[in-house]
Amino acid sequence: MTHQWPIGARVVVEAPATSANLGPGFDSLGLALTLYDEVEVAVTGGGLTIEVDGEGAEVADRGERHLIVRVLRRSFELADALAESDLGQPPGLALRCVNRIPHSRGLGSSSAAIVAGILAARHLHPAGRVLDDLVALRLAAEIEGHPDNAAPCLAGGLTIAWTGGDGPSSVRLEPKHDQVVAFVPEQRLATERARGLLPETVPHADAATNAGRAALLVAALTEGLGDEILMAATEDRLHQDHRAPAMPESAELLARLRAAGVPAVISGAGPTVLGFTSAARVDSMAPKVGNGWHIHPLNVAPRGARVRRDGSSVRP
Repeated sequence: MTHQWPIGARVVVEAPATSANLGPGFDSLGLALTLYDEVEVAVTGGGLTIEVDGEGAEVADRGERHLIVRVLRRSFELADALAESDLGQPPGLALRCVNRIPHSRGLGSSSAAIVAGILAARHLHPAGRVLDDLVALRLAAEIEGHPDNAAPCLAGGLTIAWTGGDGPSSVRLEPKHDQVVAFVPEQRLATERARGLLPETVPHADAATNAGRAALLVAALTEGLGDEILMAATEDRLHQDHRAPAMPESAELLARLRAAGVPAVISGAGPTVLGFTSAARVDSMAPKVGNGWHIHPLNVAPRGARVRRDGSSVRP
């Protein structure tokens, strides 16, 4: 199949933050949140330029090692392979990122970057339609190592992700609880470090408890059940306590919020704490929260990552 690169074509991708695990749903449950990164990619006549505003500006000089550039290259290769095309890489790329999602805080910044790169490649490669949503999910999971953040970033809403014999898959659900508050600390925590604290095995009773709580959490979020049920549904015995030594302030805030009746969890691998509550309730609890936290009242994003071909800004 013969194609040519559309020199001058550009696309802007809006990708939402995500929160994975949600307490008991380790490596399976995820929410898309109304906090967005914006990625613009253009095909040029030659070279590579990268501009980054906001979070991650310090990595703008990484060139071919920049995560989104690597994702674009891999996506173009996959599109060629699936479409039996010999187009190869574009002659040049211009990348501009406006990053609002905090990095290394458990809010899916890497998944947002990966998904944005894949969707940009889908719309710029002449045969990019072969990168459908299932291919995109599986490619994102291959790059990141797990699908729990990529699934809500692609689909929006509440997602359940799993990996079967043929690779990762997910289903999307519509939560009735659509207000959350993210408590974001200044310090970062690498996902690899957080995963390194997890034990190789866990007691059967803890695994059984988490399975039941994860099922209850899906029901609580989709049926709009009250705080009492959400408190029980967000109980975790598999990962949060094991990771607490790497983020003691987050563990302490989590305990304070739950003691005050707020269904709260560690977001992803942390250190952000996510509360299933409203901004108004948090305002009244300011003394319990304390200093040193950036408080982001958010909603569950009803849609996943989206693109615009005209290059105009997706949102202010």
